[in-house]
Amino acid sequence: MEDTHEFVEKIHERQAKAEKNEKRQNKGHDNRQLPGKQHSTNK
Repeated sequence: MEDTHEFVEKIHERQAKAEKNEKRQNKGHDNRQLPGKQHSTNK
């Protein structure tokens, strides 16, 4: 059972890091959408 516990802890750590990264990357750009396709191929 110890392995399962360690596995869950690692997942929680990864999720926390992912949340921090998202917040840091989105700082100051809350309302701005990501740019769409730069080069449209529709003609």
